[in-house]
Amino acid sequence: MTEYLNVGKIVNTHGIRGEVRVISQTDFPEQRYQKGAKLTLFRKGNAPLDVTVSGHRKHKNFDLLTFEGYPTINDVEPFRDGILKVAEEFLTDLEENEYYYYEIIGLNVIDEQGNLLGKIKEILSPGANDVWVVQRKGEKDALIPYIESVVKEIDLDANEVHVEIPEGLLDDAD
Repeated sequence: MTEYLNVGKIVNTHGIRGEVRVISQTDFPEQRYQKGAKLTLFRKGNAPLDVTVSGHRKHKNFDLLTFEGYPTINDVEPFRDGILKVAEEFLTDLEENEYYYYEIIGLNVIDEQGNLLGKIKEILSPGANDVWVVQRKGEKDALIPYIESVVKEIDLDANEVHVEIPEGLLDDAD
């Protein structure tokens, strides 16, 4: 059976020319949204629908997409709230020390003393480097920058990440 990975959620239509507004959930928007890219649309109560990207542009915090064969707002209106996914077969191999978001989310975070800090629940991409949101028991989520000085080892087989936390990084900002 084919495995699918989330690319984005269609939150609305945009204009009258068949554009949809997507909240992106992919590490590689330039690859996933390029003209000719094959995606699969999943919607409650409907069979998965294969779509081909015919256009992409950024607008505010959204990716705007159009699909081949769906030229009007009426064509794409039923796509609202659908999840766009990519079949695993369309994933490309990454360079050494590069990871897909789905490989990182859910990993346990271990500090330099061997203590479990929590689990990575989300990845933010605010700018220069990604920031991992670590869910901690009984504490606020920790934000850990994905930089070499902090993230020491990623062990997918052991389902864990080893980090070295700089002084002050986890102090509550009250």
